[in-house]
Amino acid sequence: MKNKIVMVGLGVMGMPMARNILKSGLDLSCCDVNWASLKSLEGLAHSLSTVPEKVAKNRNVVITMLPTSDIVELVIFGDQGLIGALDPDSLIIDMSTASYNKSMEISARLRDLGHRFVDAPVGRTPREAKTGDLLVMAGGDVDDIEQATEIFEAIGNTTIHAGPIGSGLKSKLVNNYMAMVNNAVTGETLSFANQVGLNIEATAKLMSSTAAGLGQLNTNYPKKVLANDLTPDFPISMAIKDLNMASELASSFKGKCLFGELAKRMFQEAELDGMGHLDQTAILKHLLGDKSML
Repeated sequence: MKNKIVMVGLGVMGMPMARNILKSGLDLSCCDVNWASLKSLEGLAHSLSTVPEKVAKNRNVVITMLPTSDIVELVIFGDQGLIGALDPDSLIIDMSTASYNKSMEISARLRDLGHRFVDAPVGRTPREAKTGDLLVMAGGDVDDIEQATEIFEAIGNTTIHAGPIGSGLKSKLVNNYMAMVNNAVTGETLSFANQVGLNIEATAKLMSSTAAGLGQLNTNYPKKVLANDLTPDFPISMAIKDLNMASELASSFKGKCLFGELAKRMFQEAELDGMGHLDQTAILKHLLGDKSML
């Protein structure tokens, strides 16, 4: 069955995605609240409208790329939404970074109406959106992912089928959680370096060659806890000692190590759990409640 696609949401990411879908030769109609954005696709898209319902007739695949789940819900089920005009058994692909709970509600409503749902948020930046090199994290049934493959290949160079419905969104949110926490930790760390009299640029260069900057997932985790090897390259007890000394240094310069204090409490809890002699990456086992390697 040929995919007859309608895409709603032509923002910073959505517009280049739409252009790459069109470039690949797929049948695409587009909808956005901004007519100026739509106008740039005249002569390229099958049809254009600011009203979702008007571009949904005889369409069997929907892509939503919108700011919030509430807007996704309105676009699909609202008074002038897509749902009344779509073909039966249509596939709705939400590529927004959305609310998990709301997405599950939307999925259930669509299923009750005889439609199918895939959550497929994208990773990387507007640069990769323009070049068609996005990362697609998809959650849904295998057959539905297969139907969407030509779309995913038009906008990205990597597609990960993360699991059943909801798994793509979970993957995106977990990934972004780590990215934002790392961002804040990096900012605090470089501020700490500056506060104690170190040059920020020199410190950044130093840490870019150590596990601090390269990241635990690229250094210690694969060869230690993820390989079920907790023999200590650097034990949790030493992690606590070093965090204590870093906090002492910060205090000497009237500073604080906010993330350091939180990390120390976590390592101390693991030590109380009998893990002080194990490698620092055993913190994962502690957080999982896994004492099998004690």
